Amino acid sequence: MSHLLVTGGAGFIGSNFVHHVVGNTDDSVIVLDKLTYAGNAASLAGLPEDRVRLVQGDIADAALVDELFGQVDAVVHYAAESHNDNSLHDPRPFLDTNIVGTYTLLEAARKHDKRFHHISTDEVYGDLELDDPARFTESTPYNPSSPYSSTKAGSDLLVRAWVRSFGVKATISNCSNNYGPYQHVEKFIPRQITNVLRGIRPKLYGKGENVRDWIHADDHSSAVLTILDKGVIGETYLIGADGEKDNKTVVELILALTGNPTDAYDHVTDRPGHDLRYAIDSTKLRTELGWTPRYQDFEAGLKATIDWYRDNEDWWAPAKDGVEAFYASKGQ
Repeated sequence: MSHLLVTGGAGFIGSNFVHHVVGNTDDSVIVLDKLTYAGNAASLAGLPEDRVRLVQGDIADAALVDELFGQVDAVVHYAAESHNDNSLHDPRPFLDTNIVGTYTLLEAARKHDKRFHHISTDEVYGDLELDDPARFTESTPYNPSSPYSSTKAGSDLLVRAWVRSFGVKATISNCSNNYGPYQHVEKFIPRQITNVLRGIRPKLYGKGENVRDWIHADDHSSAVLTILDKGVIGETYLIGADGEKDNKTVVELILALTGNPTDAYDHVTDRPGHDLRYAIDSTKLRTELGWTPRYQDFEAGLKATIDWYRDNEDWWAPAKDGVEAFYASKGQ
């Protein structure tokens, strides 16, 4: 039985990971989460108290981090400021959390000699042309295009440096876009779902041609557990489920799955520097570590996600009005 520290474990992907760990292992989990607007203790509701403990705190708090590292066997680092639109409005929190916070964790991993896994994003690689058959691999050069993705790229490089310079036992994974339960309504899929559920027309940046490579959060979780168990120290693994879809297709599918006309949405001004296409080649993870995704039918996964938001309005409603007011102020 292992004792895990999961940073950002009350956020979207982190909370899904905690649920996955509880459901598929005998491990116990300490969740360290700052509980900003993107973290929600309710995302951990119903989990056994003898296996999951929530500690509210900042990953840049060196004393707290040091105390918690002494209580666990391994650390999975999800905590991050992650919303591109927010990074364009105010980049500073992204530097504080994604750079300084990751540095603080790495120093604790170095001191306590703990296994460390760093969760990152495919956005560190920049974007691909819409008609380019290529996909990102572990050897793709970094080319971040937003304050968010540049700070995630910086945190990845810190991990690599601490492995090489100080022998920290770390691995990195870069994942494509996640969808599923417990995702904040500022994000693309839950925003459109909750708009439709409230009778509001969905909003689509530009022409909606931008392509994202979607993966269910539970598949991301199973991949991370695989890397923790079998991954080679110092290596990077890309996590993807071959789920490329353009944003227009996703919005129209949400409308169709909720019984609405597929053209019942509005186009809004595109995001500055909006990346065109992400696409993950997860061959290394599948062939070297034997991982395969479970949710390969995007439509079925999206339907289940819609059902979750329909059944859990109490979870997302408190944040909805503020998010829509923010976007309305920007004409989006």
